Parts: sequence; C-alpha cells; structure tokens
Amino acid sequence: MAGQSCRRCDAGGRVFNGTVHGAEDVFAILSYARTLYEFQDFIYIGKHGENGFVEDYAATVDGRPIGNIAVVYKNEDGKTQHLVMNHRPLPMLQYFSRKPGEHFAGTEYAKYCADPSDADRG
Repeated sequence: MAGQSCRRCDAGGRVFNGTVHGAEDVFAILSYARTLYEFQDFIYIGKHGENGFVEDYAATVDGRPIGNIAVVYKNEDGKTQHLVMNHRPLPMLQYFSRKPGEHFAGTEYAKYCADPSDADRG
C-alpha cells in the first residue's frame, strides 16, 4: 500500500504521534507494523473519490483481534500520497501502539511512536 511511493502518512487514533513525513519514514514504520499482524482478513476494498480507495480489515496481534480502516489517496502519477488509518477497538489500539514505540526506541523513528512507558496505556 504505502511502499516506497508514499510521501506522507497520517494515522488516526494514538498509533502514531502526528504525521509521518517522507517515503523512507513511512515505509520503515509501516513495514514493521505489518509484521505485527498474524493475518489480515480484508472485509472491504473499494474506490474512494477520484484518487483513492478504502480498505477495511480484521487482524490479530499476539492473538488479540484488531480492526483497521485505511483511506489511501493517490497523486496524479498513481502513487500513494496520503494515508489515514483508524484502528479499533480502543484497548487494542493502545496495546498495538506500544509495539512500534518499543521497536523504534532510540531511533530517528521514535518521535512518531507512542512512548512505551506511558502509564495510561491499556
């Protein structure tokens, strides 16, 4: 989806802190995040507007169910330009969001990730 053609990624909820900019950063973070899914069961994939599509899928992380709706917008060259992700339910979002924080701690990507020591996380 995002791959090396994505220039910007906005993630809903608390998985990421703000907007991830740049193809390299987006690719690194999403590549890791994909490794957390034990499977993805795509419920719906369809067109969204003139330059985008929506995908809705269910998955598991560490045996726990999580869902995500992603809206992907393409540029005039057909490359991913903008991505918005919304994970659910909230307790699983909080669980999932700690994982990139732990993985990327001490790297240049840590600024995008939840702090794994944040005590209010479920």
